Amino acid sequence: MSGKPELKGRAARLARLLPTGPGQAARTPFVLLVVLLLGGGLICLLVLNSALSEGAFKLDDLQRETKNLTDEEQALQRDIDAYSAPDALQRRARELGMVPGGDPAFLEPDGTVKGVPSPAPGVRQSAGHTPLVLAPEAMTDGPTPTGR
Repeated sequence: MSGKPELKGRAARLARLLPTGPGQAARTPFVLLVVLLLGGGLICLLVLNSALSEGAFKLDDLQRETKNLTDEEQALQRDIDAYSAPDALQRRARELGMVPGGDPAFLEPDGTVKGVPSPAPGVRQSAGHTPLVLAPEAMTDGPTPTGR
């Protein structure tokens, strides 16, 4: 006797399908493969988690920078609004020597004047003197190009 009980019927057919003895595959390579796959998966998860954390820190920095730039933009917009307010413009114009204009006069295409030209109120002219009006060429520092 071989030490194993002799199987009959259905059990004998199933026993023939399953290999026994030295032909059975070794378990060590399979266990090693499973351990390597699990270890590799854990390392991949660690790298992925680190990348996500780094992205979260960058996002936080960018949100903070966006908030600072938005605050700066709002402060600059308040300054622009203060400088462009009508009372501020009027005060600055008076500092520059400007006065409110009177009724305008217009030149028609044929050269006739529409309206009555008059100096702006508040402009003092001495007798016989006309205000100095400079041509655009005279306002530059050097000679203007003549196209030669």
